[in-house]
Amino acid sequence: MTQEHDRPQGRSLRGHGAAAVILKGYPRLSETFIAQEILALERRGFTLRLVSLRHPTDRRRHPVHDEIRAPVSYLPEYLYQEPLRVLRGWWRARRLPGYPAAWRAFRRDLRRDLTPNRLRRFGQACVLAAELPAEVTWLYAHFLHTPASVARYTALMTGLPWSVSAHAKDIWTIPDWEKREKLAEAEWLVTCTHFGAEHLRSLTPVPRRVRLLYHGLDLARFAAAPRPAGLRDGSDPAEPVRLLSVGRAVEKKGYDVLLRALARLPEGLHWRLTHIGGGPLRTALERQAAALGLDGRIAWMGSQAQEEVLQQYLAADLFVLASRIAGDGDRDGLPNVLMEAQSQGLACLATRVAAIPELIEDRRSGALVPPDDPEALAAALARLIAAPAERRRLGDAGQQRIRADFDMKGGIDVLAGLLPAPLGRQAAE
Repeated sequence: MTQEHDRPQGRSLRGHGAAAVILKGYPRLSETFIAQEILALERRGFTLRLVSLRHPTDRRRHPVHDEIRAPVSYLPEYLYQEPLRVLRGWWRARRLPGYPAAWRAFRRDLRRDLTPNRLRRFGQACVLAAELPAEVTWLYAHFLHTPASVARYTALMTGLPWSVSAHAKDIWTIPDWEKREKLAEAEWLVTCTHFGAEHLRSLTPVPRRVRLLYHGLDLARFAAAPRPAGLRDGSDPAEPVRLLSVGRAVEKKGYDVLLRALARLPEGLHWRLTHIGGGPLRTALERQAAALGLDGRIAWMGSQAQEEVLQQYLAADLFVLASRIAGDGDRDGLPNVLMEAQSQGLACLATRVAAIPELIEDRRSGALVPPDDPEALAAALARLIAAPAERRRLGDAGQQRIRADFDMKGGIDVLAGLLPAPLGRQAAE
């Protein structure tokens, strides 16, 4: 295992160069928090170069993506797709002074993780190290799993300092040995929940290297908007209570649990659910809804751009998210969609899992139930559907919490102090 004294010593490069931001995919509709961070750093004067391990798969883009000016380069998504580029990258990378150290680290990793994914990350790192613009003086990865692996190998080859932002799945689905070694070599790590930060601090002898940094929201983009009176209480079939959920159709989002809970609601309670999000389980969920007799009461909208999502927040009466811990350990961090919904004064019902209680205090700024408990979720749904005044109270309290404690500006201030100062800043100061 890499020891503390073996950490690569990056040059002091404040005020000189650009930061390469290494991403799993770009742009992605589900990662607005990354896009808003990139834009905020650009507005602070940082010079960024975006490097994506995958090509985009979403058909739409958020407006924030069009405001970002940093150029984007795409590494070979699969090595066999660009064999000449990979071979050329390896040939150049092996001449770098740090290549032997990177090769040794890769071989140690491969012995413990004999997978095609591990081979792909080393190949991508060779390409990145060979093609990295001379102006890049810092590597910054979003996600502790595959992007951080590419950043780490590239840093070893080039001698550049690197850092990482960890989120949710990337923390909980890689082994502790891998987290320990990346923490030992990175200059610093930020993560978006207290829950995750405490876990990562337990894996390093230098806990101060791990910083808690909530994503927060760009409150200019999510400005408070007046809400309608919201008097729907489920008693009028012509005015059903409007439920909304935004999230990918994956196991950790618990949509199968939500459907079972909805099926338990009294027949005389009138509601409609709108779901926004793509994901591999979407078709299976639609089949489940039909089997439960719910298909006529659910609108499956698929992935949507931010403008449409914002309109749905404003039109809804209650936001619901049934997050849980998946079988492989994957779980949410602090879902941005909860912060977005609360920023619009929308009452939120969620589960008491991962970092969600860091945002929502039960019956004060929202409502919480245990995960994987359709009966408890159904009871909370029935109570809130029938109580418009309670929804308004929780929505107002949640909105106040967001505006007081989750403005992204504070987090960007911290991040700007950790990253190298941009070109021109020192001269301007």
